[in-house]
Amino acid sequence: MRESFVLLLSCCVAICTAIDTITISRPIQDHETLVSSGQNFRLAFFSPVNSSDRYVGIMFNIPGTTTIWVANRDKPVKDSTGILSISEDGNLVILNGKQEILWSSNVSNSLGNSSAQLFDTGNLVLTDNSDRRILWESFQIPTDSLVPKMRLSAGGKAKIQLTSWRSPSDPSIGNFSAGLNLFRLIQFFVWKNNEPCWRSGPWNGNTFIGIPGMSSAYQSRLDLVEDNSGSTYFTYNSVNNPALFYYTLNSSGSLQAKVSIGKGDWNVTWSSLKTQCDFYGKCGPFGSCNPRRSPICTCLQGFKPRDEEEWSRGNWTGGCIRKELLQCERNQSSGQDPKQDGFVRLENMKVPDFTEPVAFSEEGCGRSCLKNCSCTAYAYYNGIGCMHWSGNLIDVQKFSYDGADLYLRVPYSELDKKNKDMKAVIASIVVVASLLIAVSAYLCWKWLAKRKGKDQDDKVSLFESAYKVENAVSNSLDRGKLEELPLYTYETLAEATDNFQSDNELGKGGFGPVYKGKLIDGQEIAVKRLSTSSGQGIEEFMNEVVVISKLQHRNLVRLLGCCVERDEKMLVYEYMPHKSLDFYLFDSIKSSVLDWNKRIVIIDGIGRGLLYLHRDSRLKIIHRDLKASNILLDEELKPKISDFGLARIFGGNENQANTNRIVGTYGYMAPEYAMRGKFSEKSDVYSFGVLLLEIISGKRNTSFYHDENDISLLGHAWKMWNKNETAKLVDQVTFHPDMEREVLRYVHIGLLCVQDSAKDRPNVSTVLSMLNSELGELPHPKLPAYTATLGSSKSECSQQRVDSVNNVSLTTVQGR
Repeated sequence: MRESFVLLLSCCVAICTAIDTITISRPIQDHETLVSSGQNFRLAFFSPVNSSDRYVGIMFNIPGTTTIWVANRDKPVKDSTGILSISEDGNLVILNGKQEILWSSNVSNSLGNSSAQLFDTGNLVLTDNSDRRILWESFQIPTDSLVPKMRLSAGGKAKIQLTSWRSPSDPSIGNFSAGLNLFRLIQFFVWKNNEPCWRSGPWNGNTFIGIPGMSSAYQSRLDLVEDNSGSTYFTYNSVNNPALFYYTLNSSGSLQAKVSIGKGDWNVTWSSLKTQCDFYGKCGPFGSCNPRRSPICTCLQGFKPRDEEEWSRGNWTGGCIRKELLQCERNQSSGQDPKQDGFVRLENMKVPDFTEPVAFSEEGCGRSCLKNCSCTAYAYYNGIGCMHWSGNLIDVQKFSYDGADLYLRVPYSELDKKNKDMKAVIASIVVVASLLIAVSAYLCWKWLAKRKGKDQDDKVSLFESAYKVENAVSNSLDRGKLEELPLYTYETLAEATDNFQSDNELGKGGFGPVYKGKLIDGQEIAVKRLSTSSGQGIEEFMNEVVVISKLQHRNLVRLLGCCVERDEKMLVYEYMPHKSLDFYLFDSIKSSVLDWNKRIVIIDGIGRGLLYLHRDSRLKIIHRDLKASNILLDEELKPKISDFGLARIFGGNENQANTNRIVGTYGYMAPEYAMRGKFSEKSDVYSFGVLLLEIISGKRNTSFYHDENDISLLGHAWKMWNKNETAKLVDQVTFHPDMEREVLRYVHIGLLCVQDSAKDRPNVSTVLSMLNSELGELPHPKLPAYTATLGSSKSECSQQRVDSVNNVSLTTVQGR
């Protein structure tokens, strides 16, 4: 008996050690799998999403079918009869049930004695068994993905590039390709049908300088090497496990870096097409693109739009032309003039395409460009050296950081204009300074005498107003503690925000604009400034101060202080680096940052913040304006509820209140509140349910439109749940079949929250129990409120603004 067991064990070991190799006598059938020796990768037949066709692919050996290479991408097997084997002539082939060859490695000098092995790098290698010579390898013909130690090359004999899938359900060769371009300087390109679509900027020996923050976005060490054959190839090594990080070119033409976060889910750490400015040549010749401005395209200094009418319409492809000739061009046609052209410095720029590297020092780079009338710009970058440009400047972009200094050639008149402006400024300063000196002493002592008393008066006035907002507060909070809230001066906040520059504006709501700022001690803040034209006023301002000043919870945004000075009223909050939830959730590209696990964390965090407001804080608070734009995300993409201007404080025994002033945002308001002015905990639960369904689907309830039926997102979710097709509701960026059971439960809970009658909805503590436990059967939801769509035409569905009742809370997609 023991001998039999040893024999059986020996057989098992023999089989297990051979599962990474295909031989002529050991093919792989449709239901079988080849696994690399270190368990990093597997090879198997698979079907893409929404397709029944069968392909042979190499994929990460984790849950799911994240495929890095496809063999028969243009000729699928139509059923499950496919076989991957070694043919008699030694080639690796895919056969269908009729023994027809659908794909072959197509090696002409094979002797028939070969085998194919899947290595732990993800490389499938066909080897001659007699001399161990490599006949063919999958790394030489990549599809859409680049994994560690794979090479993309240009020059020499071989040109190895990535090619996109045609669509997520069709791995055949798509419209996009990606690889190296060696023209003058080495750059990485994405092409659409051989036309440039995106460009990395030149390689400086460590990074591509047209990708801000490249070293932090990539979890890898990049390398460019020139081999003996004259080929230059790009490769990388993963900092961590090579089976947990890769690059892929998706069917939309976006090159992405992805890292595994477990359970078959991937997080996009970088994407080539994050904004409209990333598209090649977006603003045309001599146009500069800045995604933080509106419009995004402007002409470079000294230039004007080629076609003013088209430019004003947002058609920027024609670019810009010079306002006037360069001085060197005039000298060539009409004799010498002592005036000379000069250069203006443009900071943090993506340098243009078609650079000409020249052998000059940093000091000589500009001088040599100035001597050459055809030189329109220059730059000097460590690791690259001196770069000149002649002719049109294409694909220029303004970065917020990490860019190059680009020196643009302009005529003397542009420099003269700058000098005249500077002289005028200096003259004005001298005159004004003289006047100021005469009165400064008087103003200083008078200001100092009043300042101390004024600060205290402002603060007393501030909190007197606060106590008029909610009588309940006086019974719940100690006024002395409320007055401990830091009071910032107007000058402090103006300095922190660069005098409220538009570049620092994070978003705008009914209250007014919100600015990013930095205090003298380096702390980053968000400053919410009451606009004089705001639909909200001092009541909402003071309400927010009162409500949030003493709330402490990790899922609520923290109020740092306020400013009440002259006519200015501002709230100072902790700064949230990832803006608001809607900034990512409703954007087709940015939404990939929110994988399924992150969405679950966000839903749970919002629920816990809401539970604190309703039950766990000293005050019972109803938010009344819970929506995606009021959920801010911290550095770890964890949620914090914000915007308490419309919140109401309930007394100890109070469970419901009425109001004649209905404020909030359409699409998130519970029916009893929108129709009759009644609000309670269950009103917030309704808003939470809408938000939950939006997070799962990636669709905005207020602009949802379904092709088949004119129903709202809630109605569509109800329909999918009843048909047991909730997987179709999920944002496909995040969906994986393994999630289906969890998705069903979350949609079910969301539908329970948006039931028409408030008494049918669970409270927040019950909702959290449902979300965090799979035990117990959930009650059957009733038909949601507002199953008809909020809009009346398809054209309305494309609008990005969310309008609120009485203009109280108009919110753009940008967060705070």
